[in-house]
Amino acid sequence: MIELKNVVKTYDQKTIVVDRLNLKIEKGQIVVLIGESGCGKTTSMKMINRLIPMSDGEIFFDGKSIMDYSPVELRRKIGYVIQQVGLLPHMTIGENIELVPKMMNWDKNKRRLRTLELLDLVDLDKSYYHRYPHELSGGQQQRIGVARALAVNPDVILMDEPFSALDPMTREQLQRELLKLQDELGKTIVFVTHDMDEALKIGDKIAVMKDGKILQFDTPERILKHPADEYVENFVGKDRLWKLPEMMYSKDIMNRKVEVIGARRRGLQAFEIMKARGIRRAIVVEKEGKLQQVPLGWIHISQLRGQAAEEKTLRDLVKVEIQTVHETETLPNVLALMKETEANRLVVVDDEEKIVGIVTQSSVLDVLADLVSEYEEEGDED
Repeated sequence: MIELKNVVKTYDQKTIVVDRLNLKIEKGQIVVLIGESGCGKTTSMKMINRLIPMSDGEIFFDGKSIMDYSPVELRRKIGYVIQQVGLLPHMTIGENIELVPKMMNWDKNKRRLRTLELLDLVDLDKSYYHRYPHELSGGQQQRIGVARALAVNPDVILMDEPFSALDPMTREQLQRELLKLQDELGKTIVFVTHDMDEALKIGDKIAVMKDGKILQFDTPERILKHPADEYVENFVGKDRLWKLPEMMYSKDIMNRKVEVIGARRRGLQAFEIMKARGIRRAIVVEKEGKLQQVPLGWIHISQLRGQAAEEKTLRDLVKVEIQTVHETETLPNVLALMKETEANRLVVVDDEEKIVGIVTQSSVLDVLADLVSEYEEEGDED
């Protein structure tokens, strides 16, 4: 959808604001540009719709160079939302939203219907159509800013710190509304912020910038767990993962050593196998091997003693049912499932239902203990 290739922005031929920037934004993603003041994030975004001319390099929009569009044509295809909203005070809300559709010669009835549709989309009723900007709260004005950016149904929306001036509660509400809109409309959004919590919450991908360059462009999870360098690690905050347990998944807290044994084995045979392996508990699976393992239940070596047990197959001996969880399930949901089912261990499976690990109470406590330890060490350093 959008690609920046070796993009440079300089002022006075000396000051480099954006330095050979390469970035590819896929259709339907929310990509967040983040960094300290002066890192080049806002300049990079404004070059996409030619609000700021680039000094060198190329930017492509939908496979076509932005220089092949006129600035007016390009900006009609790309919605833009800014921090100050920029509503014209002498115009009604309806007139503000209809600015671009009017320039594109939409008839009056079509403009009105589209505006009412957008008001509903941003959770404001039709009474706002005839009101003026000064009658609205900051959060309501920002909603109108989003509605105006969507007026002619652009594929791309640029958002320049749109929520930073709002109070925390309103800001959080609008972040949720943005994600809801994204789910409904599937727009490509380039979002500039200096707030890492906001970036982690809304971004599909995050570009951490410094001195006009991207230090890491990755998913929120990978930036949290695998920062590219010390600057990114410090910028993100070493304790942030502790504050965001929803960013931790089953695959991060599981024990990867999995002991399985086939359901067709008889008790005596299974006893000898488990004894030889030095294990006391195993997962009974319908089929052994790496291709497919359908878990039936848990078996403990103590269940295999005695003549009756020795002659039966494990399929007949299994009593404890298996509770499975997907490898991408979040830590809070894993803990909730363990509490709900009263299971002290969960079998972790992937998309193909293959067993990839085990989450136990001990493995959860180990991870939490490590996080607490890292958090306390950082506090000691401060």
